[in-house]
Amino acid sequence: MSKQALGKGFDGLIPIGFDVGSVVDKGEQIRDIAIEMIVANPDQPRKSFDEKSLEELSHSIKQHGVIQPIVVSKHKDNTYRIVAGERRWRASQLAGLKKLPAIVRDHKELEEIEIALVENIQRVDLSPLETAVSIVKLRDQFSLSASEIAKKLGKAETTVSNIIRLLQLPKQAVEAMQENRITEGHARAILALKTDEEAQLDLLNNIVVQGLSVRDAEKYVHEHKSITSSNKNSYSKETKSIINGLKNPLKDTVSIREKSKKGTGVITIAYKSSDELKQYLKSIN
Repeated sequence: MSKQALGKGFDGLIPIGFDVGSVVDKGEQIRDIAIEMIVANPDQPRKSFDEKSLEELSHSIKQHGVIQPIVVSKHKDNTYRIVAGERRWRASQLAGLKKLPAIVRDHKELEEIEIALVENIQRVDLSPLETAVSIVKLRDQFSLSASEIAKKLGKAETTVSNIIRLLQLPKQAVEAMQENRITEGHARAILALKTDEEAQLDLLNNIVVQGLSVRDAEKYVHEHKSITSSNKNSYSKETKSIINGLKNPLKDTVSIREKSKKGTGVITIAYKSSDELKQYLKSIN
């Protein structure tokens, strides 16, 4: 598939850090800057950093140094503000480094790079996932909000937010989308079940194996949520008695949705394999 160049697997889709390569020219001079002269950008969208991850990075920096330079721009009082690499800067502080390798960019250069990124996102041949990754890079590299990015792209803010959400898909769904086995519409239906990964994967499997349309996928989501919501309500005494009378493991896999006081409703049995289904049917018989 032509879009496979999107990244090196699923991990390549998630821009955990800043890709310095997009703002650094080959052979560009790297300067060692005193770490106390470097300050964070207060408008950085990412406000929290995982402490365990920072500790791991700091240990790596102690052993190997900072392999990838950060990118900074000149700030007031002879300080430098971080454009990219705040995580490396924080980890370097934990590692006790006195200086940090950095590329210094002026505001004009950064503006030109930002424009180039925006133009790249507006390309018609980008897949939805590639667009999502590019938007996240623009957000993280230039501390732009979804609203600001939407204005630059000429899109609605909700559109930008929805595109970014594609990166929250399960790994299997991302791979299926890369291989054109599901569409963006299917992906959005799967995302609607984000609190239940098992249901997400079940829906993905139904889409791929049974060839569900987007409308069918949305119907699945609606029915699943309806059943889940109904199960949160307290069962009648009679229904509770029936459920408690079931044998394990069947007891833990049955969902009952009561439709009326007349005793009508729907029973759903979840199973993970055909053998498990046969076992459940045998238990019922």
